[in-house]
Amino acid sequence: MKQTLLIIDSQQELIDGNKEESAVFNKEQLIRNINLVIEKASKSSIPVVFVRDLEVAEGKGKGFLVHEKIHMPADAKTFDKTATNSFHGTGLLNHLRSHEIEHVVIMGCVTQHCIDSAVRTATISGLDVTLVGDGHSTTDSDNLSAEQIIKHHNETLHGHYNVEHFSIVRNTEESLFDPTHDLYK
Repeated sequence: MKQTLLIIDSQQELIDGNKEESAVFNKEQLIRNINLVIEKASKSSIPVVFVRDLEVAEGKGKGFLVHEKIHMPADAKTFDKTATNSFHGTGLLNHLRSHEIEHVVIMGCVTQHCIDSAVRTATISGLDVTLVGDGHSTTDSDNLSAEQIIKHHNETLHGHYNVEHFSIVRNTEESLFDPTHDLYK
């Protein structure tokens, strides 16, 4: 089974925050977990894909780049997006299909927007998804803490399905690139 690691909106200004926005919840753990999963992917020769949001830091400068503490592989593919959904107008789905990817491991920011839409779009696009439960983050909303939002999405997206394909949630220390989706089908 061909797989990829998809890291969404792991950009400097989004993770660290700015004058208007606070840093994401548990940012140091998020960065550490992203790096651990990148290392796992590299050891298994699994390609890494980054998606960057063009609204972050107005699409320019250091704030727009993938966070400086994230060990971005030299051969990683990068897509830039203008919408919440990483698949909208980016060529990401065509890239995954052209490489015959069947399983996507997803990490990054922001849980209730870009991560949620990527997981759901991937399943309806014919991909099985593993969401790294301790590998995505957000900030507090007016009604919920970031921790509550993350917990809710991990619960909601575990077992989310669209007919043949669905998502499961596993944590960084688990064997993320040994999919267990068949156990649930």
